[in-house]
Amino acid sequence: MMTFFNPNTPLLCRKESAFALPDVPGVWRFHLQIGNTTLLSTFYTRLDQACIVWGVISAIIFIAAQFLPISWTTQAIWWSSLSLIGTVGMVVLTPSWIREEGLGWILDSWIFLMLFGLVITDLGIFLGWPEVLMNLCPLWLGLIALGYFCTGVGMRSRTLTLTGLVHLLSIWILPYCGAWQFLATGIITGGSVLLLAEFQWDSFGTCGNKVEENL
Repeated sequence: MMTFFNPNTPLLCRKESAFALPDVPGVWRFHLQIGNTTLLSTFYTRLDQACIVWGVISAIIFIAAQFLPISWTTQAIWWSSLSLIGTVGMVVLTPSWIREEGLGWILDSWIFLMLFGLVITDLGIFLGWPEVLMNLCPLWLGLIALGYFCTGVGMRSRTLTLTGLVHLLSIWILPYCGAWQFLATGIITGGSVLLLAEFQWDSFGTCGNKVEENL
């Protein structure tokens, strides 16, 4: 009988060498070697690349909101544009097997959550809704947590489910961050997704992203 989550599979594991995957389009490979000593050998699948895109975007948006003296309206325009670019990039980078195996609803869920968050954020800024402006960090942590929960269920991943739980619990930690809530949110959202790109995580009963020959 197939178990929903495989408790015997590690949550995270180190990637193999840059040449561990077959030669398929779209995989980034990095191999640095001096003599017989390998300093770095890793790869980034298209899923990893989508994670990197959102990790960088999340860090830029929240860290800039923390430190840059830019008006809310200007930030709304800039960050909405950047988020839309990230959403398009996510769609482009998502492997075709996601929809072929009936998991397209995961991608659709992320698209809905991101667009919903953008609409609420922009309405809050342009219409001056204090309830939204005072809760932007909890809003986005909650939406991203929902996205991880959906992905964790669809891909049978404890790692992604726990990542969603971390984001959800972070909402209760934010008040203790005082004036540094945007920085904390940027570290949590950006750092988590970059960590997922750097390591392989459990999915479909094994530790590692979906077999990449289907990319």
